[in-house]
Amino acid sequence: MASTTTYRCPRCGNENRADSYVCAFCGKRLRIEAIENFSIFKRIESEWINPAPWYLKILWLYIKPNRAFWDINHKRSKAPGYKILLLNALLYGFLGLAFFSHFNIMNSPPFAPLLFNLSFFLAFFLFGMVFYFIFGIVLIWLFSKGANYAVDFSERLESRFGGDEENEKYREAEMSPFSIYKGGTLHQQQAYKKKMMFCAFAPFLLINSLEIIIALIAFPSVPINYTGFFDPAILDPIFNSPTWVILHIIDALTIAIWVPLLITLSIRELSNSSTYRVLISSIAIGVIVAVLFYFLRPTFLG
Repeated sequence: MASTTTYRCPRCGNENRADSYVCAFCGKRLRIEAIENFSIFKRIESEWINPAPWYLKILWLYIKPNRAFWDINHKRSKAPGYKILLLNALLYGFLGLAFFSHFNIMNSPPFAPLLFNLSFFLAFFLFGMVFYFIFGIVLIWLFSKGANYAVDFSERLESRFGGDEENEKYREAEMSPFSIYKGGTLHQQQAYKKKMMFCAFAPFLLINSLEIIIALIAFPSVPINYTGFFDPAILDPIFNSPTWVILHIIDALTIAIWVPLLITLSIRELSNSSTYRVLISSIAIGVIVAVLFYFLRPTFLG
């Protein structure tokens, strides 16, 4: 149910929902949670002027994620979420090349290795694009559902932005002349929820890079005769390698812990809601997904 009461910001004088945590117009904190004692969750109160470059936002997602989502929220159309998706797909293509590097193809024509490398890269790149997009959409849906139970996420988005397709605009006459965001900067744009929440998958840029290195050095090499009969059993040393356990554990921990932390910050900034309540729901969903998607694989079940 939408909030019917409002709270006037003591700094800029604009009216906010009574359950707001920061002023939607000047950024002043209206209430402080104990979890903000951790720097990663502290809300930013600085004056926002222009969006940071996309590459700086991605860097901040690692070292100052609270500032990254604070900046992204002020110009959500510039969120680097889809760039992160593309970069993850590219890294997945290189991950495919790392696996293929352990296939020692003998008696092949001079041009064959180049064609094989290109084919593996393109196949893994295209698969990575589809996988990360679908996986991301499903996870965003799940995290959003959890946030609906925790803080009425969808209702708050509808209240602030009028939904994903419509804009809720504040008339200038309704705003204090002292508002930093004169004209309703935060409100006069679409929510761009998915584009912003895709930024929470930035950890996989680092994780995929790490897994490329692991794949290059940890998997065994297998000989394959280009002109002879191909026996799938030849690949057993790779498919049965204990290295898969390491890779799956890394992915699972990323989904269970790191991604939920960033999703929490993105939802908090979008909905101007409680960090603590969103974090609980996000961690719970992340752990469940990690268990179902990774720890129930034959790699762990034997």
